[in-house]
Amino acid sequence: MNSTNERESFSERLQHALKNAHYSPDSPTRLAREFNIRFEGRPITVHAARKWLVGEAIPTQEKLRMIAQWLGVPADWLRFGGAEQATGEAGAASARFESADVKLIADLQRLDEHHRQLAREFIRMLVRVNHTKPDAK
Repeated sequence: MNSTNERESFSERLQHALKNAHYSPDSPTRLAREFNIRFEGRPITVHAARKWLVGEAIPTQEKLRMIAQWLGVPADWLRFGGAEQATGEAGAASARFESADVKLIADLQRLDEHHRQLAREFIRMLVRVNHTKPDAK
């Protein structure tokens, strides 16, 4: 497969994954915004997102893994296609973030380091309490 076909095929899989995750595949602005909320590295531009959507470019492996996690698809499938489908991946679908989770993460990132650490400790405490609570059967 030549590089043009690879980029176009990636674009089709990305658009398919976006649709399955209830995002519009027609909005590079929304793709860039949603990506930048989740990605800890350098943010992407709307132009870069547009290039991914129209098959002019493929993101780096690090960015591709984050997109796959966000959209709940296997990273290998997103990059290369193949037998694995974006749907029917129950384990991967559970990795998809809900919009409230994304807002919480964005809020957490706006805190100073001291308050971020307090929030992390509080969440860990809640998880421990939740796991030690007797089942209400």
